[in-house]
Amino acid sequence: MRIIAGSRRGHTINAPAGQDTRPTSDRVRENVFNIVGPVDGAAVLDLYAGSGAMGLEALSRGAARAVFVESDGDAVRAIERNLDKLKLQATVLRRDAIAVLSAEASAGRKYDLVLVDPPYDMYSDLQPQLARYLPAVLADDGMLVVETDARTQPELPLEERTSRKYGQTRVTVYEK
Repeated sequence: MRIIAGSRRGHTINAPAGQDTRPTSDRVRENVFNIVGPVDGAAVLDLYAGSGAMGLEALSRGAARAVFVESDGDAVRAIERNLDKLKLQATVLRRDAIAVLSAEASAGRKYDLVLVDPPYDMYSDLQPQLARYLPAVLADDGMLVVETDARTQPELPLEERTSRKYGQTRVTVYEK
């Protein structure tokens, strides 16, 4: 995998070994950022971050700050190695994404771009909690990107901008 655009364009990034993490492909990342548009100065929340590919791409493209949330220790170490390798600064939290989302909502913190890419088989169980907390953390002009299995159509209480399939993946973009 590599960074597609921005200050770290062309740099490779690593994913944790094994099958537990499913990194977002270069093609999907490129298409997501074509939809989202410029992220200069944005605050980014990357939930279920895995390798951190999406948040790293946002930082490379000019996002001001990012918070990566991942519960798997190997994935957290991969994100930290990628940040070190790319010489980027960010916050990495090894915690449950819903717990962090709840805490961020309670604290009133807002993000310009929220990235959600849970394990595909968990999405239907997570959707009610995501629907409860995501609108509270999304800035007024913010965007939410949800990655699911291509057969799953997320339903969240936000305005859907687009939903597109890329092979086995569906990307749905919401606006506040």
